[in-house]
Amino acid sequence: MSPTEPPPEWVLAHRRAIGTRIREARTARRISQERLGELAGADRQTINRIELGHVSTRIDTLMRIAAALEVPLGDLVR
Repeated sequence: MSPTEPPPEWVLAHRRAIGTRIREARTARRISQERLGELAGADRQTINRIELGHVSTRIDTLMRIAAALEVPLGDLVR
């Protein structure tokens, strides 16, 4: 797969599932996307794109999101 080719559907589906788990954890804690971004060192738009599965994100960002949500990283990426 070249860098310009879209990822396979299974990758996109997993990306969306991770985003859903992040959104569920965030809403359960009653944290806005903006506040999660502040806590994780990202902007609201980035959090929105991650939750929708529109972007691939670095593991560092996922670790900061997990820490901000006080959930194990494994719970988000299972």
